[in-house]
Amino acid sequence: MNDKAIEHEIQAKGLTAPRITPSDIEANIASEHYFTALDGVDGHYRGGPEAQGVKNAQALGLLTFCVLVLRNGFTVTGESACASPENFDAEIGRKIARQNAVQKIWPLMGYALRSTLHQC
Repeated sequence: MNDKAIEHEIQAKGLTAPRITPSDIEANIASEHYFTALDGVDGHYRGGPEAQGVKNAQALGLLTFCVLVLRNGFTVTGESACASPENFDAEIGRKIARQNAVQKIWPLMGYALRSTLHQC
């Protein structure tokens, strides 16, 4: 079951107490950024001669990162690794990495909501 399906079930059951919704999560994302581990290594060396001799370049290219910047400036990350190079698809890797990053936002926003409710 995905987040939207769960939200639909919550609404169908008439549960209306304050909660975090998938829309709240999406609205809290200010920007998103994607790169592979190989991009990061290459960026570290700024494309210099050291980057040309990177060991395990193919493996590094199969690890995709997503960085989500939230409205308050906090960042969360997600990652996706492909076991078989033949199955690597950059778009799918980005989707999985983003999904993993989004899952880290739920407890953060849940904690913030609970803190607000506790103060009332």
